[in-house]
Formats: sequence, structure tokens, C-alpha cells
Amino acid sequence: MTDEHDHESDGGDGDGNGHHDPERDTFSHDPVGHAEVRAGMTVAELADEYGNAGVGAADLHEAVDVTEAMFDDDVTVFFGLAGAMVPTGMRAIVADLIRDGYIDVLVTTGANLTHDAIEAIGGKHHHGAAHAEGKTEREHDETLRDEGVDRIYNVYLPQEFFATFESHLREEVFPVLEEEGVVPIQRLTEELGRANAEINEREDVDEDAGIAAAAYENDVPIYCPAIQDSVLGLQAWMYSQTSDFSLDALADMTGLTDIAYDTEKAGAFVVGGGVPKNFTLQTMLVTPGAYDYAVQLTMDPKQTGGLSGATLDEARSWGKLETDADNVSVYADATITLPLVVAAARERLENQS
Repeated sequence: MTDEHDHESDGGDGDGNGHHDPERDTFSHDPVGHAEVRAGMTVAELADEYGNAGVGAADLHEAVDVTEAMFDDDVTVFFGLAGAMVPTGMRAIVADLIRDGYIDVLVTTGANLTHDAIEAIGGKHHHGAAHAEGKTEREHDETLRDEGVDRIYNVYLPQEFFATFESHLREEVFPVLEEEGVVPIQRLTEELGRANAEINEREDVDEDAGIAAAAYENDVPIYCPAIQDSVLGLQAWMYSQTSDFSLDALADMTGLTDIAYDTEKAGAFVVGGGVPKNFTLQTMLVTPGAYDYAVQLTMDPKQTGGLSGATLDEARSWGKLETDADNVSVYADATITLPLVVAAARERLENQS
């Protein structure tokens, strides 16, 4: 007599107890591991351990993979830099990427260029505090205002450095441009880089000459589409009121579009959001191609529908990324993720050479 369950005893694809695995179209056998850390490991080794884990760690590991591919020699890299990245200590990372040939185009804010120039000519940002013991946050900021200190979360900048910056522009930058009349914004950023480099060397400033200087010395164009929204832009406007100097924002579109149009492979590395992010990504809308690689480091959530948190997959729907582009967004503080991603990718690439 045949048992009615004998048909389940043939082994098949089951677990040995007569149970069969269900058909899973979206599942693959890829168990989550457990990241291991040890003294003396390199940044690239740590990033590899992130790849064993899930959630944000997996995203960061993927960002290292995409960045490594993007930084290859045959990819033109457009680097978007928003947020307070210079005053919070990320300046040297970007300057070194430019000097070492990993950035071909920089799109940033007037604020980052302002703070970059302040450090180039001898100013310094300082560790501070978002709160002071025994005071409300408002009382703390009122005290800082009375003392002439500007606060960027937990970073302080004495206001006298802005006066030095204004003199730098009026004595070293604007007069040269005034002779040219109306110039593209990129021409201003180029001249700013030249002046920063010259003053830095002439005054033997302890701090590095910085981002704009590195871009000037390595023929990397800097685009600053929202320059009016910064101290740099305010100073440029004030100078234009009593001179023939002025800026042509639309003129920048030609040079940037020409670079995008001529590139065979393009990558976008976007730190933060806002105008630098969109200006970087929209460049591909007027070219036959789109970005082949893209990495975004942001803290803005996608659920708000805002640009800064919008996923790179969403950008694909607009034609800014190729349909088969390698891309990843990492949602975390960029002052934490940028050094990790860049260090790990560079370690991998430079160990290959």
C-alpha cells in the first residue's frame, strides 16, 4: 500500500525533511555577514567589511565601488560640492582630488569659495560649540554676535576675516577682471584661484592654498551658478556698482556644456544638494549622452520631494543618468562619508598602479 505522502520523499530541492523551497524571483542566496574590525586595518579594508553588512553600510561600500570606477582615467568627473564642506574641514580632500587628476569639473557654492579663499590668505576657522553651558542657544548666538564671531553649527569664524577677504577681492581679483568688463562666473573663479595661490605663496601662509588655487594650477574649471547667494557674490555685486565689471551667468553654460558634450564617459560625484547638484546633473540634458556613474552623499530624505534628497534613480527618469548607469546614494553626514569613500577608492586605485 502506497503512503499518500511518499511523493514528498524524493529529496528534490527541499531541505531534507520533505519541504520544498518556494519559487523566488527577487531573492538570491547572499547572506548578510558581520563586519569585522581590527587594529591596523586600512580604510579600503574597512570599506570591504561594510560590504558584508546591510542598510547604510552596504550603501557606503557600493559608493566606494562606483567611485573607484568613476575615478578611472577614461571618465570625466563632474564634482558637485554644496554645504559647509570647506569650513568644516573637507577642503584638503577636494583640493587633493583636483591636484591628483580625479576631478575634471568642479561645481560649488560661493560660500565654499569664500571660506576656501579666507583660509588661502591666512584666515582660519575654529572649533566651537552649538550650545554654551548655562545659556539657551539663542543667548549663546547673541553673545557670539556681540563678540563678532559667526557660527556654522560647531565651527566659529571671526568676522574680521571677511574684511580681509573683501580687501583681497578688491586689491587682487576684481581690478584684473574690471579691464575685461563683463565676464563669465567661471572667469571670476579662475582669477580667484590665481590670486589665492599668489598671496598664499607670497605671504608664506601656513595653510594650503586650497581648492580654487588647485583648480587654477591644474586647469580645472570651477562653476558657481548661485554665486549671488554668498559673500563672494555680494562683494562682486558691490564692486560692479562703481565699475565696468559684471558677471554673465549664462556664459558659463557654453563651456560646461562643451565639456559634457565631448566626454565619452562621464561621472557625477555630488556632495550635498541644492544648486550644485542640479547644475551638475542637468548638464547632460543638452548632450547626446548621460552620466555613466554617479555617487550622491546627502542627509536630505527623498520623501519630501525636494531636489537635495532626490535619488539618482529619479534623475535617470529625466535622462540625466544612462539607463545602465552605476549609481548609489548614501544618506549620512558628508563630513563622515566623504573622507571614507574617497580614501577607500583612492587606496584601491593607487594600489593597482
